[in-house]
Amino acid sequence: MKNLFSKKSISKDIKLLLMMALSLSFFTSCVSTKNVTYFQGADPLDTVRYSTLKTVTPLIPKIQPDDILAVTVSSLSAESNEVFNFQNVTPLITSNFPGISSNGMARTQPLGYLVDPAGNVEMPLIGKVHVADLAIEEAGDKIKYELVKYLKEPTVNVRYLNQKFTILGEVNKPGIYNLLDNHTSLPEVLGIAGDLTIFGRRDNVMLMRTTDGKREIIKINLNSREVLESPYYFIRSGDVIYVEATKGKITSSDRTLQLIPIATGVTTSLVLLLNLLFK
Repeated sequence: MKNLFSKKSISKDIKLLLMMALSLSFFTSCVSTKNVTYFQGADPLDTVRYSTLKTVTPLIPKIQPDDILAVTVSSLSAESNEVFNFQNVTPLITSNFPGISSNGMARTQPLGYLVDPAGNVEMPLIGKVHVADLAIEEAGDKIKYELVKYLKEPTVNVRYLNQKFTILGEVNKPGIYNLLDNHTSLPEVLGIAGDLTIFGRRDNVMLMRTTDGKREIIKINLNSREVLESPYYFIRSGDVIYVEATKGKITSSDRTLQLIPIATGVTTSLVLLLNLLFK
């Protein structure tokens, strides 16, 4: 029995326990900056150098049935302007989109003109105008052409009101957001959502997109600079972005694993105490 508790034996056990505690502490606290740095080049050192990227042109969306358009008309007749633009300032009672104040009360938000199944919008004076498969600039020109018959020197501005994207998962502000134009990029979308959390996987972001009735699932690596030249760099209406959680998130939410740092600290303290007692 005396040999079992010899100083030499205890010294070996203490060293072993101390090494285990330090190793466990290291693995539970180590985070690689390589996994959280955006848009890295092939060489990590070239991030401070000048780089020329390929031009990526966003897709120009075409008006489709069920789109909602804000059509703003300006002319020398103030009364006529009010008739056309009244449809653009109808209060929206409830919404989950930006435009709702922090206290939950609805603000005045454009309702716009609905494109019917045949691809038409119906407007005062000029009646139905076929706008399907036109860009918004082309639709504005077509409406203006019809308005010239009734108004003096009209100008027409058309924009989308129902374009949106969804971002879910490990971001600070997940939700559904209005898409203001077709030049909104993936980095801008991440900024709108408050960026990824520390637990978000930057190397495996999922983009779900529907094109001509066909659904696509695209995996995007935000750690790579190649995303800046990708055809998926610009976001389209209806896109859903999902940021997967890392294993560290699962680890941090596990009650047992949350106690590891505490157990490590207690073990280290006991090892040091035993070391002092048996010197």
